[in-house]
Amino acid sequence: MSHENQAKNQPLGGNTMPRFAGPGTMMRLPAAASPVGLDAAFIGVPLDIGASNRAGARFGPRQIRAESALLRPYNMATGAAPFDALQVADLGDVPINTYNIDKSVAIISAFYDTVLAANCKPLTMGGDHTIALPILRALARRHGPVALVHVDAHADVNDEMFGEPIAHGTPFRRAVEEGLLIADKVWQIGLRGTGYAADDFDWPRRQGFTIVPAHEVWFQSLAPLMAQVRAAIGATTPVYISFDIDGLDPAFAGGTGTPEIGGLTVPQGLEIIRGCRGLNVVGADLVEVSPPYDPSGNTALLGANLLYEMLCVLPGVPVR
Repeated sequence: MSHENQAKNQPLGGNTMPRFAGPGTMMRLPAAASPVGLDAAFIGVPLDIGASNRAGARFGPRQIRAESALLRPYNMATGAAPFDALQVADLGDVPINTYNIDKSVAIISAFYDTVLAANCKPLTMGGDHTIALPILRALARRHGPVALVHVDAHADVNDEMFGEPIAHGTPFRRAVEEGLLIADKVWQIGLRGTGYAADDFDWPRRQGFTIVPAHEVWFQSLAPLMAQVRAAIGATTPVYISFDIDGLDPAFAGGTGTPEIGGLTVPQGLEIIRGCRGLNVVGADLVEVSPPYDPSGNTALLGANLLYEMLCVLPGVPVR
């Protein structure tokens, strides 16, 4: 916790301005042009040119922000009161190049270098999962290799997609090759579906990743699993949370590009994030919300709540 003497930003309350009105920022927080003076910031990365199936995640940040209008500052379940201790704002969207994925990756990475240099922890609204690679590059420059809690239906360790080395199915293969991850402190939770060969999930195991397929945790609380995660990663190791919304079953989160049946439940998703409390979380993302396939807004609403839960487990957040 830092910036002790600053008055802390608060989400705009529903009795001050109707929930359906007011600013279009995450949780109706103040917008900020700079990360200086912030402990944490919500950032949109509206990129989906790395998507292989259904597009639309470029609209994710805007819709997540819209659905976040119902969120309130205090976490009734966990007692977390993030806005009592942290200075938080919405830093807007990274100005990606929508025609060029390589240029976009460089733009994203440079943007996050600036955020991290200000000691501000980024909470990212995707965008497709390509964006995890440039964020991890910036994090590794700041912290060295990081541990990873990765929720997803897919391992995202393809060597290439249509001959391209950078896409939403390749970020964690590139991250291993570039030394961005502490491989024996990577946990991939919720993997499932069909594949091309067993190697789709065996390759990360050979790197030292711990794989938790969805079918192995059906009907179970994930609190015991997260106790294992905390013990394995430790309290001081920098850790990144990367949460693909398709890690959850499409019954709950159908507004995504590559849905797979038999996924995690919403309570399990909450248990994973809440189970990261006590870890040295240095950033997090929520990716692959595709509003064109989310007519009710439920997937974006879920994404907004999960991002709030990520804020609640950052170091320095008190429990009241």
